[in-house]
Amino acid sequence: MARVLEKRERSLGTKLSIRGDRASSPKAALTRKPYKPGQHGKRFSKVGEFGTQLREKQKIKFSYGVTDKQLKKIFKSAAGTKGTSAIEIITRLLECRLDNVIMRLGFAPSRSVARQMVNHGFFAVNGSRTNTPSYQVGLGDVITIYDATKGGSIFEGVKENIKSYNAPSWLSLNKEKLEGKVESQPKDVDFQFNINLVVDYYSKK
Repeated sequence: MARVLEKRERSLGTKLSIRGDRASSPKAALTRKPYKPGQHGKRFSKVGEFGTQLREKQKIKFSYGVTDKQLKKIFKSAAGTKGTSAIEIITRLLECRLDNVIMRLGFAPSRSVARQMVNHGFFAVNGSRTNTPSYQVGLGDVITIYDATKGGSIFEGVKENIKSYNAPSWLSLNKEKLEGKVESQPKDVDFQFNINLVVDYYSKK
């Protein structure tokens, strides 16, 4: 699975935080082979407008680990708005997924790992155990490690790892309690894809 995911990054030509710390290491596939899969990376080199839009859509899909159905629903939710507001809605729906917030808080090295942890019920939102990665957190929501799993080996290194970690400005992180809180709507998100091109892609569907 790891090789398949990294091959996706090579194919799309950008790092998508799929493999966490490995993505920035010398072992990363995109670092070792900075060209597309195929003979000398030249296969399918010519891409038209539709192909470019599709590629940006795939970047979002694989970066956030969402299905085509989920991604379509997100963009259709913003279809009735125009300009910046549409981008803000899409950003909120992507960034406020519980698995993404877990990663942004530093509790997991990647979204794929965070998704597995949420599936296993390792986290609680406002005290209630939540095992749905796509769960949308809102303003004021508090994310904690579920008490019954807090002593597990998977969290042994988390407190040490986040000592030098800074969470995004829209989240607050209590490093001692291993507790995060949503302070505002997502902002200053550095996307590795062009959302406007994907908006255009779905507008033609």
